[in-house]
Order: sequence, then C-alpha cells, then structure tokens
Amino acid sequence: MAHEHRTDRRSLQIALVITTMFLLVELVGGLVAGSLALVSDAGHMFSDVLAFILSLGAITLATRLPTKQQTYGFGRAEVFAAFANSLLLIAVSAGILWEAYQRVLNPAPIQGFLMGTVAAAGLVSNVAVAYLLHGSQNVNVRSSFLHVIGDAVSSAAVIVAAVWIALTGETIIDPILSGLISIIIVVSAARIIRETLVTLLQFTPRDVDFDAVVADMKAVEGVSGVHHVHLWSLSSNINVLDAHVYSCERDTLKIEELKRKIKTRLLNYHILHSTLEFECEECKDCTLVEVVGRNP
Repeated sequence: MAHEHRTDRRSLQIALVITTMFLLVELVGGLVAGSLALVSDAGHMFSDVLAFILSLGAITLATRLPTKQQTYGFGRAEVFAAFANSLLLIAVSAGILWEAYQRVLNPAPIQGFLMGTVAAAGLVSNVAVAYLLHGSQNVNVRSSFLHVIGDAVSSAAVIVAAVWIALTGETIIDPILSGLISIIIVVSAARIIRETLVTLLQFTPRDVDFDAVVADMKAVEGVSGVHHVHLWSLSSNINVLDAHVYSCERDTLKIEELKRKIKTRLLNYHILHSTLEFECEECKDCTLVEVVGRNP
C-alpha cells in the first residue's frame, strides 16, 4: 500500500507540473491569439490542476494518524477543498460565458493558426498525463484521470475550431465553443458540489442503500432488531455508522461475536468505522430511524 501511494504521488506530481505549464501556455496563447475558446480550455485545465492538488492532498493526509485534536484525522479536508474549488470554477465559467456573449454580439479577430498550435500542444500534454495516471487503483487518481480525458476532448474541439477559422475566416465558432466548454465545466462542478454537500451535511452516501444496510444487520443470527441508525461519510471513501442493536443475547462473548459479524457485513458498504450499542430491550426514547439518512 505504501509503495502504491508513493507511485501515485509521483505520477500526480509529474502530471501537476505538466498540466500547470500547459495551462499557462494555453492562457497566454489564448490571450495573444484572441481565442476565448483557448482561454476556456485553460479554465478546464485549471480544474485538472485543482483535481491533482486534491488527489495529492488526499494521499498525503491519508498517511497522517488522528490526534487528540483531530480524532477523525483530515478526511474532510479534501471534501471541503473540492467544494470551495467547484464554487470558484463556476464563478470563472460564468465570467467566460458573459465574455462569449459579448463576442457573439461583437466578433473579434482571431489568429487561427496560433490557436490551433497551442491547442495541439495542450492535447499532447493531456495524452501524456493520461498515460501517467492510467491504471491506478486509487479512486482519487482515477477521478483525476477522468478530468484529463475530458480536457483532451475539449482541446481536440478547440483544434477543430481553429482549423475552421483558418479555412473560412468565420470566428463565431470561437465564442460558441468557449460557451459550451464553460457549460461542461459548470455541470461537472455542480456535480462535485452536490457530492461534497452529501458528505459535509452528513447525508447517507449516495452509493449506499440505507435499507439494505439495516436489513443486512438484522439478518445476523441473534439480532432481534436494529434502530437509531445514523449513516454518513467521513471522506470520499470512508463511511461511518452508529446504531442500536437489540438482542436477547446476554453472554458477553457471544455479543462480541455478533458485533464482529455485523462489522464484517458493514465492510461490504465501505463502512470502516462503526459504533454499535447493544440493548437487551429496545429503548423507549428512540424512534426507528429508517427514515433518517435517506439519500437526497
């Protein structure tokens, strides 16, 4: 596991350097060529840079042990950063959309050859970074890989637009393409915001069936009932559960065996931390919580 972390960290570091360099190249090239589409694609690359930083941070923080002050460690740091960065991306995209609207009303001259050359360089960098990240088993690295694939498609679209401008002289395609790229960024950012809010507001993880978890716990022989269940995410890959377990079993060793069996089943839902309170009779002040923690 430590070796995999080092390999993933090294790949992400190289990818971060390459992407940052070509982000600056596309941004400057877009400003010089007068291409808003290139500037938009640079914005897409900026989202890749943020994704790499988040993945690097997650891998680094994963190696840090909890302390007395941070008893759960730093799992939420990546989630909060993703939320804040997504808001920033939406703000940047809104600005690009407004500029695209202005360009449609008042077309500006564009250097098609320079636009295509810079976009081609960006596409080469995307392919190189995708090769670096391909095949990793780390969920954060895989998500970064998907970011790069999306950016490669965006760069390819800019190249097509540059060829069109060079051949026809029509520049209207530039603001239209930049608007489409910005909308793609907004949709992606909105999806991330929704996912991070599920974690920050401690909703049931979207990929976990709450009813199935409760049913699986009740299916353990010796368990008479499960109630007061709370299920949430600590980070993108760690789920947490608290529950009261009603059992007629009185033997301490057998209760520990029941607990072990339940926790083993919970691992199937990536519930790595669970607190189970066993009761010999159901508490009177607890309502059956199968309505709590529903997927939003």
